[in-house]
Amino acid sequence: MIRDIDVLILGAGINGAGLFRDLCEQGIDCAIIDKGDYGGGTSAAPSRLIHGGIKYLETGELRLVAQSTLERNLLLKNAPHLVRPLPTVIPIFSWLRGIGPALRTLMGSTTAPRSRGALLIKAGLAIYDFYGRRHRVMPRHQLWSRARALRDIPPLTPRIRAAGYYHDAAVTLPERLVWELIADGLGAHPRALARNHTTLAGTDGQVIRFDGPSGPLALRPRIVVNAAGPWIDRVNAALGAPSRLIGGTKGSHILLDHPELLAALDGRMVYFEADDGRICLVFPYLDRALVGSTDIRADDPDEVACDDAEIAYFLDALRGLLPGLGFDESQIVYAYSGIRPLPASNAANPGLISRDHSAPEIAPEGARCWPIISLVGGKWTTFRGFAAEVADDLMARLGVTRRRDTALLPIGGGRDYPADAGAWSDDAARRTLAAPARARQLLARYGTTAGAILAAEGATPVMLEASDHSEQELDWIIRNEQVGTLADLVMRRTALAVTGRLSARDLKRTAELCAQALGWDDAHRAAELRQTQAMLLMRHRLRMDQAASG
Repeated sequence: MIRDIDVLILGAGINGAGLFRDLCEQGIDCAIIDKGDYGGGTSAAPSRLIHGGIKYLETGELRLVAQSTLERNLLLKNAPHLVRPLPTVIPIFSWLRGIGPALRTLMGSTTAPRSRGALLIKAGLAIYDFYGRRHRVMPRHQLWSRARALRDIPPLTPRIRAAGYYHDAAVTLPERLVWELIADGLGAHPRALARNHTTLAGTDGQVIRFDGPSGPLALRPRIVVNAAGPWIDRVNAALGAPSRLIGGTKGSHILLDHPELLAALDGRMVYFEADDGRICLVFPYLDRALVGSTDIRADDPDEVACDDAEIAYFLDALRGLLPGLGFDESQIVYAYSGIRPLPASNAANPGLISRDHSAPEIAPEGARCWPIISLVGGKWTTFRGFAAEVADDLMARLGVTRRRDTALLPIGGGRDYPADAGAWSDDAARRTLAAPARARQLLARYGTTAGAILAAEGATPVMLEASDHSEQELDWIIRNEQVGTLADLVMRRTALAVTGRLSARDLKRTAELCAQALGWDDAHRAAELRQTQAMLLMRHRLRMDQAASG
């Protein structure tokens, strides 16, 4: 059976998910399809920052900074369970350096300044505050003296002359935010369709056919949106419309088990220049220290992984920044990497390729009766604004009027998020017989979705061996959040893997929970276990305490 729809979105990363929710809120019949899991591609490999793009001031992308700071502020309001303020320190190593190179970069030079002095940082932070004034929820910047910086972060290199101090934000579980956008869209428009682990089987130019766990699917769209990120050109080719839109760069990150570093950071990010002038960062993330990121030209998103050279670069950068601490590979508990879907560019310096977004159209041609709109570029912070721009264009093509603005629309567990978390938790504990501390923990993790999970747990949550997740919690997620594989559960619906605390025994138990809820036989369960363990070891450097057996 062929189903007619208005818009088909191919790719369920953050851009596709944001557009799907927006279209669903307008009552547009749409579908979103991904060959993997929701948020399982590039959207699973960000720096976890929700930032206004202070470095984009150097390249003169002031419109992008204005949009990014606004969207950051809106996300802090709309998804308070997943997006939180992140105080940030910028070590400064001179007073006047970088002004000339910064002006040349602003005028179009392809060489970024190798050093940014206090005067340049101060001016940048003042402009940043100006652009971040809309829906402001965080304090304005400060300029710290050298003595203040070394007092507050003692391991910092004494080479510093001063430090900038300002606030951006971070997302704790980016893949969950993608899922919550999908779930919100399905809730807003019952005729909408979302499918993960569903592959493109072919098209005759009118009907597009897919294969997936639910069986064959045939859709006849009026408009196709290609939101496949670094796979955009491959998807366009499969649709009979070859393109060269993407020129991606690789960004890698590592997570460290380093209590002394976490104590020194004290909840703050250090956003710093490595010796080669590249911008790096380190900040506390789920009781680990997250370090990033690289910016290397690459074009194979299916094989991307953090390599030994990148790890050496990170550790050397940290040693130069924080000589009072020790760093080595034994502290790494997890690593990840992704390809940024940046526009094709001949820029000599990958860091100067624009992070702005565009939506070029490939018009209908020959047997292909629908246009293809490709979502190129963009970044995590601006997904809602990008989605709104594209949705408005699609609605104009479809003759539909916007009926709901998404600017102040809560996301997932951010809906009805309480001003008093303690009072909410106490009330939820009384209703579900849960411990108040457990209610507070799940509220911080899932927002108000925690109410349903607490009801499933009741007074006796059965906890995993090495984690603060319960079996009832995981069972509820498997049954209610379109989990299709073991990796979906441990890598995207939860943070079980990324923290490096996932034991072999807990992985085996989560596989058993998936098998019970999804009807897997023993062979399927054992295969999922082997594949997930191998992927976590080979691509993410997650070593478990013992071999998980089937």
